[in-house]
Amino acid sequence: MSLTITPSGQACGAQITGVDLTVPLSPETVQEIRDAWLAHHVLSFPDQSMSDDDLERFSQYFGSYGHDPFFGPIEGREHIAAIRREADEQTPIFAESWHSDWSFQESPPIATCLLGIDIPPQGGDTLFANQHLAYEQMPPELKAKLEGRIGIHSAVLGYAPDGPFGEKDKANGRSMDIRPSAEAYETQQHPLIRNHPETGRAGIFGGAFIYIIGIEGMTDEESRPVLEELMAWQSRPEFVYRHAWQQNMLVMWDNRSVLHRATGGYEGYRRELHRVTINAAA
Repeated sequence: MSLTITPSGQACGAQITGVDLTVPLSPETVQEIRDAWLAHHVLSFPDQSMSDDDLERFSQYFGSYGHDPFFGPIEGREHIAAIRREADEQTPIFAESWHSDWSFQESPPIATCLLGIDIPPQGGDTLFANQHLAYEQMPPELKAKLEGRIGIHSAVLGYAPDGPFGEKDKANGRSMDIRPSAEAYETQQHPLIRNHPETGRAGIFGGAFIYIIGIEGMTDEESRPVLEELMAWQSRPEFVYRHAWQQNMLVMWDNRSVLHRATGGYEGYRRELHRVTINAAA
């Protein structure tokens, strides 16, 4: 099996063809995919008519299953969640703010896989922001504000019972199986700048004002302008890759290297993707 790896030409991202993800992969092919993932941070695999079994098998080549605390799984599965929006749904687009998946966990997922199940003919692109580039091109004055600082992460701004995806949102007709809980009030700390554990490349970790709610040792008044400046920088257009979805496309990204956010523009069309998060192997 010979892979063809085509870089996006943008800040990150590459498309891989020449591989069939509906069958077991050789260790050599898995290693080639992993090397490409570490190099490009976001990989897309078009024309993959994968079942949920295939999705689970593929994810397990790269680590163990992640823990999804606020999503219910699809029927018959424990580790697959549906990112779903019905054609007539009026609730806000899910995940429109920049974030790294579940960064509020002690050991956040290293990767996320999304499989295109029902893709609308327009809109619904996913944006990815390369946080290694953002750090490497960061002005020295901003670097000085962030070096050695610890971010305080929490799900409170999203998944608390009274939050944007809380009980009121569900009552308004959200089709996704989001399960808010008091667990959202818990906090976890991670360095704002850290080296990638596999490549050693320095980068920014996490997105301000969705999961990063503060900076250790600073008051809210002190941390807010720093986080505002950080978010404005880490999401600049020159660091962003815009990914357009196709039916039966698998996308895998490195949560340690990129932020991502959803976009709309598909009003009147149904959209569904199946999602698995991956933790580092024990």
